[in-house]
Amino acid sequence: MATVPVYCICRLPYDVTRFMIECDACKDWFHGSCVDVEEDEAPDIDIYHCPNCEKTHGKSTLKKKRNWNKHDTGQSTDVKPVQNGSQVFIKELRSRTFPSSEDVVVKVTGSQLTVDYLEETGFTEPILVPKKDGLGILMPAPTFYVSDVENYVGPERAVDVIDVTKQTDSKMKLKEFVDYYYSTNRKRVLNVINLEFSDSRMSTIVESPQIVRKLSWVENYWPDDALLGKPKVTKYCLICVKDSYTDFHIESGGASSWYHVLKGEKIFFLIKPTSANMSLYERWRSSSNHCEMFFADQVDKCYKCSLKQGQTLLIPSGKAPFLILLYPWAPEGQWTPDDSDESF
Repeated sequence: MATVPVYCICRLPYDVTRFMIECDACKDWFHGSCVDVEEDEAPDIDIYHCPNCEKTHGKSTLKKKRNWNKHDTGQSTDVKPVQNGSQVFIKELRSRTFPSSEDVVVKVTGSQLTVDYLEETGFTEPILVPKKDGLGILMPAPTFYVSDVENYVGPERAVDVIDVTKQTDSKMKLKEFVDYYYSTNRKRVLNVINLEFSDSRMSTIVESPQIVRKLSWVENYWPDDALLGKPKVTKYCLICVKDSYTDFHIESGGASSWYHVLKGEKIFFLIKPTSANMSLYERWRSSSNHCEMFFADQVDKCYKCSLKQGQTLLIPSGKAPFLILLYPWAPEGQWTPDDSDESF
């Protein structure tokens, strides 16, 4: 009678439902749960040594990020690319320096941001409002927690969740994400970026800036008797944990967007919308391996903008003038350095 092959330190047969990793020294296969290796961590490992082989071959090693310089010739073949959003990527992103966004972001007070102001100056650059005073915005108190979002929106609401390491999305019930958020042992970095709540009780305690309401095509010009109902695209909640990362993108439909951080901090990486940069973005986005290339390295300058608690950022449109707009703004990338309970 033929014997069934067994693997790992547990010496059990192969189980298709369990993640396994091969040791580069002994060539045996090990269950991630048996050797404390998460499936999401595996793409970052360059050489893996099992617990036994570590004693003679040394510890496992992680991949090194390809040269960040956009003029890298790619001649070095011993360095493997790293997935954008992975732990190695985030670690290196933390260590990098970027030009300050002060040269490209306009700072105004809430009372200054009026239709007259935009008609006079245009909306050609991102606008940062340090305080919500005069902005005509309604937000819950900073003591409004993620569990309150669940209570106001409903635990059964399906939400799109991004797996930051893989930059892929999946659906999850809000109550499941809230359980994950409060877990003391998060196995993955998950990010909710498009929880639209205009049809929930939370809509009554959140109101967009007055300037946004005045210029919203959906709110002001969508016919009440239109064959297609008014799209629900006005109120979104973002729930991000530490090291959440969303790769460079243009907002859906090329729309302008606004962000307000209720708690925590959110970092934006902004790129000027020159014709050259937009062409580079199109080429990067259509590349089969764009998830292994940091787009900021393809352009001359990428600006870092830190949006702190209580601050509001308005970003001009990428393609279509949904706000008063003389020139579109290029894609932005987002990174959350610490848990940021809610942003809108």
